[in-house]
Amino acid sequence: MANLGYIGLGAMGGRVTKRLLDAGHTVTGYNRTKAKAQWLLDAGMHWGDSPRAVAEAADIVFTMVTNTNALHEVFNGPDGILAGLDATKIFVDMSTVSPAASRHLAARVAEKGSHMFDAPVSGSVITLEQGNLSLMVGGDASVYEQLKPVLLDIGPKVNYVGENGLAVLMKIAINLNLQVQFVGFCEGLLLAIKGGIPAETALVVMLNSVIASPSLKYRTPFILDMPEEAWFNVNMMQKDMLLAEELGRELGVALPTVAISNQMLTAARAMGLAEHDFAIVYKVLARMSNVDL
Repeated sequence: MANLGYIGLGAMGGRVTKRLLDAGHTVTGYNRTKAKAQWLLDAGMHWGDSPRAVAEAADIVFTMVTNTNALHEVFNGPDGILAGLDATKIFVDMSTVSPAASRHLAARVAEKGSHMFDAPVSGSVITLEQGNLSLMVGGDASVYEQLKPVLLDIGPKVNYVGENGLAVLMKIAINLNLQVQFVGFCEGLLLAIKGGIPAETALVVMLNSVIASPSLKYRTPFILDMPEEAWFNVNMMQKDMLLAEELGRELGVALPTVAISNQMLTAARAMGLAEHDFAIVYKVLARMSNVDL
């Protein structure tokens, strides 16, 4: 069993931490709002008063934060992760951030004789709770073998992608599909509804067809019953779409469906729906199509 640290105990990070605790690992955690981590403290997690304290207490320290700026906030400064690292430790960032920023942080970690990995996940709250989460990993291949057993306690599918930054690039390439697929699904659904097919019937038929990917199967029920707590809200989804567009420009890859689908998220934000799960874009498209919700 490993001595671990976890920084960022939100909807996904908190549940990852719980899986690590359930697997028998010692975990020291930190979150900006301590009250949100109380359920993990009740489950046996130790508390660190700062990201640095967590890094000092752990042999392997994980982060899962909202964006690149949030990662810099917990990484830098006298109370940041970097200040608590040494050559005996491994830093694993599970956030979806800029690949260039991730590589830059990895170089700074290497200066301290330590190793950094980017290890974002593919899946949702329900995928994680069912034990079906998949992970992709970028970093030193030889040290990866040391890290892999702990990652397998998070999810059963762990794929090594290559050097630092490539795993988060892979994650962005995957995540852009979530929004693009969902927008296409909603367009088809609205076409069926406006043509006279009841929404419930159209949903069942579409989810029994060849278009029903795993991501659509667990998110399309939100069209009829939006969850109180967003699994992945509009702001988070748009952050990933903007990262994809930035990489498309950098690498010279045309991403026309990303650009169009991203505008649905901008419209959702304009309607005051930013904190809802990104499935709320159905409401945006329904208004554009004059379909009653």
